[in-house]
Amino acid sequence: MESPRRYLGILGAFARNSLMRDMAFRADFLIECASSVSWALMNVGLYAIIFRHTRMIGHDTGWGRDEFFVFMATTWFVHAIVQALFMPNAEEFSELIRTGNLDFALLKPIDTQFLVSFRKVDWSALSNLLSAGLLLAISLRGLARREPNPLTFDPVTLFLYPFYVMCGVAILYSVMIALASTSIWLGRNQTLYDFWFYITNFSRYPMEIYQRGWGRPLGAFFTFIVPVLVVVNVPARLLAQPLVPRASWEWPLAGFTVVATTGSLAASRWVFQRALASYRSASS
Repeated sequence: MESPRRYLGILGAFARNSLMRDMAFRADFLIECASSVSWALMNVGLYAIIFRHTRMIGHDTGWGRDEFFVFMATTWFVHAIVQALFMPNAEEFSELIRTGNLDFALLKPIDTQFLVSFRKVDWSALSNLLSAGLLLAISLRGLARREPNPLTFDPVTLFLYPFYVMCGVAILYSVMIALASTSIWLGRNQTLYDFWFYITNFSRYPMEIYQRGWGRPLGAFFTFIVPVLVVVNVPARLLAQPLVPRASWEWPLAGFTVVATTGSLAASRWVFQRALASYRSASS
């Protein structure tokens, strides 16, 4: 148990140092927080307008206004954690290679992937957690009062929701660190944001939109090959319960998500280690 405690202590030190750095420029920090909250409010306003013209997204999908807002809040939870913990470090990974500072990371008595993944924490990105929590509470309150079939909560669901949110975080982290690792082979990977946006954009919508026409192979690819569709869909579906009666494939999909999370972490670890083996230090 000593090693996990040690790594948690190091993560805490990284978080404290990042907070002190952010507080040194408080005006910039507050502006970034306000910008994140404003973006969240604009998204809620957009979909509030959409739901004035339609009862649900897609015919008989079950994703009405409150159900979809649970989905949106879950998206914010996952992406806020990823952007706070991993995005600033993935962005700087290519700079560590270009400047040779990766040499110093390799010399530290700590796992290199852990070090390059958690060195900085973007505290302003966590402001979206507050927006997500507020939207989730309002949406669940509406679902609990809906007629007919008011939503009821059981302890299993309340446990599984945060568990699958963390599974989604782990899957997106795996995609991000694998993309960042290519900087070792490419020299400088300036397209990280582009790839990240293109891939994760598929996770922002319910799976039902991919169940017709050419969307079927696309949905299958981003569910079973690059499993970004399960990132938000599984926890949001378990909590919001958009379909009554429940779909027969929900629990098998939840089981697959655990397998996909384990496989994604293992695959990204393999890519990182293979890329690191190809690294030529600045002194070589």
